[in-house]
Amino acid sequence: MAGHHNQTDSSLNPFPIKRLVDFIRPFVVPPGQKISLVQDYDPAYKASYLKKSEAENELSEGIEALAKYQDILYAQNTYGLLIILQAMDAAGKDSIIKHVMSGINPQGCQVYSFKTPSAEELEHGYLWRCFKALPERGRIGIFNRSYYEEVLVTRVHPEILDQRQLPPSLITKHIWKNRFEEINNFEKYLVNNGIVILKFFLNVSKEEQRKRFLERIEIPEKNWKFSVNDAKERTFWDDYMSAYEDMFNHTSTEWAPWHVIPADHKWFTRLVVAGIIYTRLKELNLHYPKVSEEKHQELLQAKVMLESQAIVT
Repeated sequence: MAGHHNQTDSSLNPFPIKRLVDFIRPFVVPPGQKISLVQDYDPAYKASYLKKSEAENELSEGIEALAKYQDILYAQNTYGLLIILQAMDAAGKDSIIKHVMSGINPQGCQVYSFKTPSAEELEHGYLWRCFKALPERGRIGIFNRSYYEEVLVTRVHPEILDQRQLPPSLITKHIWKNRFEEINNFEKYLVNNGIVILKFFLNVSKEEQRKRFLERIEIPEKNWKFSVNDAKERTFWDDYMSAYEDMFNHTSTEWAPWHVIPADHKWFTRLVVAGIIYTRLKELNLHYPKVSEEKHQELLQAKVMLESQAIVT
């Protein structure tokens, strides 16, 4: 599927990422299959790319192609695109948003970063705050973290459930399985209503994360990015990997599969994410709205009128 190209939109094919399309499939978590993060996905993988500059050149042209598709998505106004970014700290979520979406028209894109729930949000179910932030038709919505935090952070730190004001009878050993089911149903509902979902896990290694944390401490301009709590959370690394693995195995579906993206080389991470977004938009067979014959005649009349108003010099 990822390798098929529609010949009718050649004007939108300047993206030299075509050879990367062949690499997209290995990044998908196969629905219905059990995966192992350690055995099946290498955080340092970079395909056949030998030079960072090579990938960056392709990315710059890819961003241009994405911008054209986003323009048609906005004009057609039938599909919405929801991009979900999940990762351990310092994996590069902000970098993806900054670089991959740099050419997108701001009026057709919205970004939400989900932090610790507010008092108001805690009065509702865990999907509520994300439901309110969903992209409208024609727009691209990016969730920097999402409702998946409720089966990740909350699972690693189950004491958080005490703050969620849930009836005690609902906090059982089945709560995670129930939430996986709820999330799958929620995403199926979205897809059935024209919201395309792309889910990315930026897979950074523990050692690379350590280096990036040190860089945030050593470079003054990056100090604001670091919190002591970030270092403390590293002690739960194995617990997080276990929670992520179980999440992938239960919520990578045919309608909304997960993509595990190597994140030790940021330049490669950006290229792969751009390639997957590009490929998915391409598969939608997007096109500018066609005007009716009546509208076409009105445009011709307007053209004649405007041409007649030209100032002769």
